[in-house]
Amino acid sequence: MVCIRCKMVVKDELTKLGLPYTVVDLGQAEVEGSISAEQHDKLRMALLKSGLELMDDKKSVLIEKIKSVIIELVHYSEEPLTINFSDYLSQKLHHDYTYLANLFSEVQGITIEKFIISHKIERVKELLVYDELSLTEIADMMHYSSVAHLSTQFKKVTGLTPSHFKKLKEKRRSMLEDI
Repeated sequence: MVCIRCKMVVKDELTKLGLPYTVVDLGQAEVEGSISAEQHDKLRMALLKSGLELMDDKKSVLIEKIKSVIIELVHYSEEPLTINFSDYLSQKLHHDYTYLANLFSEVQGITIEKFIISHKIERVKELLVYDELSLTEIADMMHYSSVAHLSTQFKKVTGLTPSHFKKLKEKRRSMLEDI
């Protein structure tokens, strides 16, 4: 699950199936007690109809948790990190960062760093389209060291400068699920 809408869908499906849950968060859901094979299959089918996938493989679950932590941090948190991202991810997921980075790269075919950058650029695009903040404010909000750093990274990813992108007035944003 990578968005708030996904959480709502999962909660709704769990409720429909009479499965009490303790936590439904981005990338995970905890259900009270055990689930029968029939309930498991019904949940899997219901989630598939909504475009979501129920994952049982521990590595796949861990990959989704990595994605969720990154998405939560980039798109929904405005608090700056007080520690390195690698330390933050390790603490949050209780695994060594090297293991997480190698697993992510192996399965996704992209490094964690590139995944973070692509999400940061999508968030910057969103903020540019809203046209409520200056580029300096966006750079600060997205924790870039400078406007120049943001602009360089933006151009490297999109092929456009932030100012040129802003002038296009096209909503060149991608869905979070497609990144």
